[in-house]
Amino acid sequence: EVELVESGGGSVQAGGSLRLSCAASGFTFDDYAIAWFRQAPGKEREAVSSISGSDGRRYYADSVKGRFTISSDKAKSTVYLQMNNLKPEDTAVYYCNAERFDYGPPLEVYDYWGRGTQVTVSS
Repeated sequence: EVELVESGGGSVQAGGSLRLSCAASGFTFDDYAIAWFRQAPGKEREAVSSISGSDGRRYYADSVKGRFTISSDKAKSTVYLQMNNLKPEDTAVYYCNAERFDYGPPLEVYDYWGRGTQVTVSS
């Protein structure tokens, strides 16, 4: 059974730091891209950062570049999101996502989500 479990959320003041963890199980870690998404109240879910399991390529949303760092520990099947210099606009529920495309044919998409962890940044 595939499972993604987020942890590390909490409440901090602006300028503070948090490290989120996403522990994965039930699938081959290297075959997937792991991403962090976030959703603030009343807003659409947005991609924050991702890391490729195959080549380690990273992506960051413009809003978090220079402040957030994504990394992975393959031995632990865990992806981390180090968040520094947090701002009130970073307040959201953060979700871990694992995705893989199998081009077959036919094309199959494997997409899994964690339950999320709350991050609250006060000014």
